[in-house]
Amino acid sequence: MQDTAPSSTTPRALFRAWQARVTYRECGTVTDVQTYTVTMSRTAQGFTATLNGRPADVLAAARILSSAQSENALTVTAEILDDTTPAARVIGKAAAHDLHRELGRLGYRDHYTTAAEVLGVPVASLAALTAEQAQTVRSYAYGNWGLSA
Repeated sequence: MQDTAPSSTTPRALFRAWQARVTYRECGTVTDVQTYTVTMSRTAQGFTATLNGRPADVLAAARILSSAQSENALTVTAEILDDTTPAARVIGKAAAHDLHRELGRLGYRDHYTTAAEVLGVPVASLAALTAEQAQTVRSYAYGNWGLSA
């Protein structure tokens, strides 16, 4: 099973397809095992779903996904991400960690204040900066020492 839980830096999915295997039981006895191809799409009107290529109720599709996930029998087979969401444009935790380390090596102690002064906006987290903002902060920090980033 692949972890599909969203994080703050993960763009939202516009479309996702799964291969889901569901085991049906009665009184503890396996009565059937079904494999489904489940798709969900995000539209302007809401969500749509298909089961094995046929339109389906979103809740029915979600139940199948939930059952397969609880059995560790769920695999993402395709997805289309919305890379225009603000979350897709931020640098994230790993790059922010690197920026913190660079600023520390250059002698800056209050990284958020430094970034805020450079960018002219309050900065609560370096991970929430865009790549362009992070590069501006980095260039400023190195430039104060006569170095290039």
